[in-house]
Amino acid sequence: MKTVLLVDDEKRMLDLLDLYITPYGYECIKETSGIEAIASLEKQNVDIVILDIMMPEMDGWTTLEKIRQFSNVPIIMLTARNDKGDIVKGLKKGADDYVSKPFDEGELLARIEAIIRRTSDKTEDGPLSFHGLTVDLTTIEVQYQNKKIPMTPKEFALLELFLTYQNKVFSRDHLLSTLWGLKADTEDRTIDSHIRNLREKLRNAGFPADEHLKTVWGIGYKWS
Repeated sequence: MKTVLLVDDEKRMLDLLDLYITPYGYECIKETSGIEAIASLEKQNVDIVILDIMMPEMDGWTTLEKIRQFSNVPIIMLTARNDKGDIVKGLKKGADDYVSKPFDEGELLARIEAIIRRTSDKTEDGPLSFHGLTVDLTTIEVQYQNKKIPMTPKEFALLELFLTYQNKVFSRDHLLSTLWGLKADTEDRTIDSHIRNLREKLRNAGFPADEHLKTVWGIGYKWS
């Protein structure tokens, strides 16, 4: 099931979107402000964001910019403003698509499906790749410049997660929850140990790990 983050300051619009989208196999998370949306994205992975522009406190433009500082999640701007200048502005700031209110239910669903399909194809059609580093999800192998790098299952899972969600900051708690299922006997330093081992293996293979696998002090890690 794909997860959609809905962001609009009007609860009625959130409920309407939820009503339209949920029957087609989507799980909807509803937030009424940009601040809440950013907090939600920092805690969990979603497949696409539908973001309103005209919101108090933090408008859609600002929310979009802040999201793009840590996440490449697909974003559709949904707004009553349909001026071409606004459309260009949104796309330049990192939006993937733009739908004007009032919207056609079928068109909105088609755009959601098209964007999710396009972004999913990047990982499903072949190995993840980054500057000569490849992660093959079929053979569970990591290579750098065609030389294999031995990885434990947890190291492989960490690298896959980082390459799939580049620029997203992952807290230690999030990584523990995702990879270990919050086992009681697993502590934060377990993550640090695996990150240290992953960096060392990448360095030994000649890959500049320290330039890309970065520590975000007091929070966790990100790949950029």
